[in-house]
Amino acid sequence: MFSDEGIKYLNEFKRKYPEKFADLKLIFKQIQPGCHIFIGTACGEPVFLVKSLIDYVKENPKAFFDAELLQVVTLGVAPYADLKFKDNFRHNAFFIGQSSRESVNKGLSDYTPIFLSQVPDLINRRLMPIDVAIIQVSMPDKHGFVSLGISVDIVKSAVENSKIVIAQVNSFMPRVHGETFINIRDIDFLVHYDEPLLEYDLKAPDDIAEKIGGYVSRIIKDGDTLQVGYGSIPNAILAHLKDKNDLGIHTELLTEGVVNLMKLGVVNNSKKDLNRGKTVASFCMANREVYEYLHDNPSFEFRPINYTNNPLNIARNRNMVAINSALEIDLTGQATAESIGKVFYSGVGGQADFMRGAVLSPGGRTILAIQSTAKNGTVSRIVPFLKEGAGVTLIRGDIHYVVTEYGIAYLHGKNIRERAMELIAIAHPKFRPWLIEQAKSSSIIYKDQAFFSGESGDYPSHLETYRTTKTGLKIFIRPVKISDEHLLKDFFYSLSDDTIYSRFVNMRREMHHEDLQRYCVVDYTKELVLLALTEEHAHAKVLGIAQYYINDKTHMAEVAFVVRDDMQNQGIGWELLSYITYLARKKGLLGFTAQVLVSNKPMLHLFEKKGFVIEKRRESEIYELKMTFE
Repeated sequence: MFSDEGIKYLNEFKRKYPEKFADLKLIFKQIQPGCHIFIGTACGEPVFLVKSLIDYVKENPKAFFDAELLQVVTLGVAPYADLKFKDNFRHNAFFIGQSSRESVNKGLSDYTPIFLSQVPDLINRRLMPIDVAIIQVSMPDKHGFVSLGISVDIVKSAVENSKIVIAQVNSFMPRVHGETFINIRDIDFLVHYDEPLLEYDLKAPDDIAEKIGGYVSRIIKDGDTLQVGYGSIPNAILAHLKDKNDLGIHTELLTEGVVNLMKLGVVNNSKKDLNRGKTVASFCMANREVYEYLHDNPSFEFRPINYTNNPLNIARNRNMVAINSALEIDLTGQATAESIGKVFYSGVGGQADFMRGAVLSPGGRTILAIQSTAKNGTVSRIVPFLKEGAGVTLIRGDIHYVVTEYGIAYLHGKNIRERAMELIAIAHPKFRPWLIEQAKSSSIIYKDQAFFSGESGDYPSHLETYRTTKTGLKIFIRPVKISDEHLLKDFFYSLSDDTIYSRFVNMRREMHHEDLQRYCVVDYTKELVLLALTEEHAHAKVLGIAQYYINDKTHMAEVAFVVRDDMQNQGIGWELLSYITYLARKKGLLGFTAQVLVSNKPMLHLFEKKGFVIEKRRESEIYELKMTFE
C-alpha cells in the first residue's frame, strides 16, 4: 500500500460526494441490456469489480443480457467468456490472451484485429461506443485526482467517452506520472477495495532464450532507444544489455527487465529526442516490486497508446530499435504474430506500429527475435510460406533483423533469394535440408544450391570473435555461412589482377555462382573458411579470407588467405593467420601446407614471422611449403 494520506482524502470525498460511493448492487443496476462495457487492461484489471459483476449476474441472471465486454487483453480468469454467461456477455478482445484463446477459437468470444494505436480513435469517434467503463485507480490526492496507474493504454479514452465510469480505488495501485490522472468529479461511482494487483509471472529464460538475448545485444548500440515486447526472450535480451550505456525506452509495455536496467543506470533516457529523461510506456505487466518502484517516480511517463504507439512519435527518436517476436516467419520475410494458420493465438497488438516507426527513425532498426522451433522442437518457426489462414502481421518490408538461437539474419534490402538463404542459415539444423528443398522447388533459391546437412553443415558460431589489428582496426572474424554468397562475390570482384594472380595463380576474373558455392558451402568438419569483416551485419564488407582444408592422410591442412588491396598492410592478414593457426592447433592438426608464388614475398614473410618450422620446395615459380607447428 502506498499512502495512508490517500485514505484520509478518500474519506473526505466520501463526505463530499456520497452518491458516488453507492452499494455495488445499485451501481450494477446502471448496466442495461445491450450495453458496451469496457474493462481495464491486463495487470490493471479491477479484479474485485469484475468478480462482483459476475456474482451479481449469477444472483440476477436476467438483470441484463447481450452486453459486449471490450478489453485489450485479460490476465484474469475471464469468467465472462464462460459458456454459461453467453446470454449476458459477449467478450470482444483486441488481443487474445491465454484465458480467452479457447473461447475465441470456439466462436464464444470475439477478436477485433487492429493496431492498438488506432483503438482510441475508434472510441473517440464513437465508432466503438462505450456505455460503462470499469477501471482501477490509485488513492486520491488532496485535489481529488486519482491515477490510472499501471494501465493508461486505451483506458484514458474509455473513461473520457463512457457514459458511466465505475472505478475500483485500490491503495495497491501506484500513482504514476504522465497522462494518467483523472478527477473524482469525472468518475460516476467509486468502490474502495484494496487487493494486490495482478502480476505477470515471467519464466526464467532458458538456454535458447539466453542465446537469442546474446545475439540481439550485439545489434544494440549505446544511446539507442528501445521498445521491447514481453516474454522470456525479451527478458533475456534486456538482461544482456547491462554493459550498454545511455539507453532510452519508448515502449508500449513496461516490464521488470526495463526497470532492472534503470536501477543499474543503463537506461537513463539521456539521448532520446522525444521525452528526454523519461521512460515512456502505456501499461505495465510486472510484479509488486516494480509497481512500488513506479509509485510517484518522475523518471516515468505513462501515456495513452495512441501516443506511445503512433509511428510518427516513435520515429522522432533517432536510433529507435523495435524488438518483437512472432509465431512464424517465412523465407520471403513475412511474419505472423497473431495466428497459427486458421487458429487465432494473440493479436495484431502494437508491434507493427513500433516496427514501422523504427523503420522511419533515423538510424532505426527492427528486430524479430524468435525461437527456431515450436512444440518441443517438432515444428520449425521458419517456414517456406506462412500457413493458410495466417494473418500477416509484419510484411516483408518491416523486418531488418531476424534472430534465433542459431544466429542473426539481416534481411533489409536483400532480394528474395538472399533473404531465404539468410533465414535458412539460422533455422534449426534438422529443418535446413527441408527448407532448402522447399525453396528450390518454389524457385526461391538456385536450383543447384549446395548444402551440407548434419554436423558437416552445422555453423560453428562459437568460433566468432572480435580482433583489433596492429593499426587499431577493429574487425569481426567468423566462419563463412551458406548465405554469404553476395558478400564473397563483392569481395572477389574488388580484388586487383595482381592480387588474384598471387592468390589463385591464374588471371581468371569471373566468379560465378557455381564457383562461389565452393567457398560459402563448406563441410565444417573438414574445412574452415574465415571471413574478416568490417562489422557484423548491416554494412558488413569482407576485408579478407583465410581457409584451410584438412588432409586426412597427413593430418595437416592446406592453408590460403587473401586481403583486399585497399586494406593490405593493416594487420588483417596477421590476425587471420593467427586465428586460423590457433583453431588448427586446437583441432590437433600438425601444421599447414601452402603454395606460394616465389614473387609473393609478403606472404612468405608472414609465414616466417609466425614462427613455423618451414620446409620449402620450389617448383618453377611456386614454393611448396610445409609448415610444422612448434
